[in-house]
Amino acid sequence: MSGETSQEYIEHHLTNLTFGNHPDNGWGFAHSSAEAGEMGFWALNIDTMGWSIVLGLLFLWLFNKAAKTATSGVPSSFQNGIEMVVEFIDDTVGTIFSHNNPLIAPMALTIFVWVFFMNVMDLIPVDWIPMFASAIGISHMKVVPSTDPNITMSIALSIFGFILYYSVKHKGLGGFFAELAFHPFPKWLAPLNLFLEGVTLIAKPISLGLRLFGNMYAGEMIFILIAILFGAGLGWALLASGLQLVWALFHVLIIALQAFIFAVLTVVYMTQAHDVEDH
Repeated sequence: MSGETSQEYIEHHLTNLTFGNHPDNGWGFAHSSAEAGEMGFWALNIDTMGWSIVLGLLFLWLFNKAAKTATSGVPSSFQNGIEMVVEFIDDTVGTIFSHNNPLIAPMALTIFVWVFFMNVMDLIPVDWIPMFASAIGISHMKVVPSTDPNITMSIALSIFGFILYYSVKHKGLGGFFAELAFHPFPKWLAPLNLFLEGVTLIAKPISLGLRLFGNMYAGEMIFILIAILFGAGLGWALLASGLQLVWALFHVLIIALQAFIFAVLTVVYMTQAHDVEDH
């Protein structure tokens, strides 16, 4: 934090490494959040995309390794851990989802583990990776993908696509429309029903994405504020060490809970998409 004010320090840690077409400077990396905003909608947050892809590949590698090395004899601790996660998600899906769709459990497992891995990045001390990136010439580096609404909303909108697809597949286009237009009030109040059910439908991806983003962004902000105390003197540094430990221990619960909630709500929404009622 040397040479930086507290405000500059916070802004630096909350700014993505953004690549895009600036109206004045052309294609390149933004040097500030203001420049990133001026690049417009099609600018890419390279750090968010990079870390999310790396963590997704880590998930695939770990579970592929567990599948290839699985044994019916005495399992290793690694195999035990993977099996516990798989069984936990499978049991959770089984209690919520009563239809026959082999895609739902793998989807829930992927969402839970991938979001959990992205959230876990919040436990890495906030200065370590940005300082290393700065040393090799990278100006900004946000390492927690789930603190970027581009990632959380992208996942949520992908799930929303599945909701629409399975709703139409199982209920038919007319049945899906009837579900929106004729509930919960009588049919002659169809416009009101459409408005209410439309808002409810659209709120699903918005609530999914913003809930995860909001919780993780707040957690990251608290870590950054605690980190500022380390530069305020020995007494504040000692206090910051205790606060950091306490918040990290508490944040472990938030990290796991947010990944679980995201996965469970996905299964709930998939169940609703598969449910067929008589209209």
